[in-house]
Amino acid sequence: MADNDSLILRVEGLSKAYKKDVYACRDVSFALEKGEIFALIGPNGAGKTTTIRMIATLLNPTEGDAFVGGFSIKDNPAQVRERLTYLPDEAGAYKNMTGRKYLKFMAEMYAKNKSEAYGFVDRAEKICGLGNRLDDKIESYSRGMTRKLLLARTIMPQPLLAILDEPTSGLDIINALEIRRMIRSLAKDGMTFLLSSHNMLEIEYVSDRVGIISHGKLLECGKPKELLVKYDAQNLEEVFEKVVNSSEVC
Repeated sequence: MADNDSLILRVEGLSKAYKKDVYACRDVSFALEKGEIFALIGPNGAGKTTTIRMIATLLNPTEGDAFVGGFSIKDNPAQVRERLTYLPDEAGAYKNMTGRKYLKFMAEMYAKNKSEAYGFVDRAEKICGLGNRLDDKIESYSRGMTRKLLLARTIMPQPLLAILDEPTSGLDIINALEIRRMIRSLAKDGMTFLLSSHNMLEIEYVSDRVGIISHGKLLECGKPKELLVKYDAQNLEEVFEKVVNSSEVC
C-alpha cells in the first residue's frame, strides 16, 4: 500500500543471491526525487543490471526492498509496474510493423482505454521526431531511429520512473546527443530517470547524481561535480577508476 513518501524511488538494502553467500548485489540503498536523473554505473558483472531488474520487478530480491511511488516491489509488484517503464539495452521492436502501428500496438497494452491510447501515441510521435518515417516499416530504420522509437514507447505513458539501460548504446554522436537532450527535457518536465551506461561522457552530461557499484556493493554516490572534487579527478572516468580500484584493494 502507498505511503506518504515524497520520493519517486526508494531502494533499501536491496540484495540478490543466486547461491548461498554468492551475491550479485548486496545491501544497495539509494533514493530518487521527482525529476531527477540518477545513473547507476559499474564494471561488467558489478551488479547494476541485477539491481535494475529487481526494481523493475523482473527479479525477486533475496533481501531488502524498493518502493516506487510508495509501492513495494515485493508486496505490490503490479502497482509498481503501473508506475514505471523499462527499456533494456537489448530491446527491439517488431520489424514488420510500421513505426506508427508499433506505437499504437504498445499504447493499447499500456492504456486503460482507447482515448488514453490515442494520447499516448500522439505523445510518442512528438517525442521520437520521426515524422513521416513512422509510416515506414521498422526494418528500414537505422539503429538511431529504432532507439528513438523505443525511447518514445518507454516514455509515452508518462511513468513516475523510467529505467533506461544503455540508452544511446551503438548510436552515432548526433543521435546520442538528441536522445540525451530528450532525457534532460523530460526530466525538466518532472519525469524521473534511472540510467545505466558505460559512457562516462554521457553520464557526466545528463545525470544529476551518480552511483558507482562494484562487486555488488554501492561504493559511492553523489553529484558529478562533487565527485570530481572529492577524488581530485579531471573527469568521471577518473573518478570511476579510483573508486573501483579502491574496492579491489579492500
